[in-house]
Amino acid sequence: MATRGAKVERNSVSEQPHELKYEAKKEGTTAKNVEAAKKATGSNKRAAVEKKLEGKK
Repeated sequence: MATRGAKVERNSVSEQPHELKYEAKKEGTTAKNVEAAKKATGSNKRAAVEKKLEGKK
């Protein structure tokens, strides 16, 4: 099994603009808020970022 690819990438939010926009649209916020949540959590794990964003709603 490959260690890279779709399944591995689904677990994280990268710094790429399209990833930030996707997560922002999914959570109903802005890309800047997603970036701020990533910095606040100190992680790029999707679950941690989404949890932080839920607190901001």
